Amino acid sequence: MQDKIGVVRFSVSLPPSVVEEFDGVWRSMGYESRSKAVHDAIRAFVSEFKWTAAETEHVAGAILVLYYLDKPDLLEKVMSVQHKFRDIISSTTHIHLEEDKCLEIIAVNGKVGEIKRLAEELMSKKGVKQVKVAVVAP
Repeated sequence: MQDKIGVVRFSVSLPPSVVEEFDGVWRSMGYESRSKAVHDAIRAFVSEFKWTAAETEHVAGAILVLYYLDKPDLLEKVMSVQHKFRDIISSTTHIHLEEDKCLEIIAVNGKVGEIKRLAEELMSKKGVKQVKVAVVAP
């Protein structure tokens, strides 16, 4: 149903425990209503995944890569991938989390398709535990 101000009302069925947890979070964040919190949550969800559909769109952002150095030559393989995509990589930051656990933050600026390929190639390396991409359209 759509009202006068251009919003659509719809219902969602969720387990009570999820609703209770969500209500606690949006209240603690200072939202005035559940509707506004749901609106922002849906926008964040769409934003997080929509970028992957526009292969030629230009975006900027960061790729977080969590990896363990227990695999031989992993650091060299990660560096090799980065050099292959140097035209879209603005900078990198290497963080030592533990003796054998590292976090690489890769600043990227380029077409969605290239950023996706970079992320996929990094994830394919044995020893890479997690890759997270966050982008915005400048």
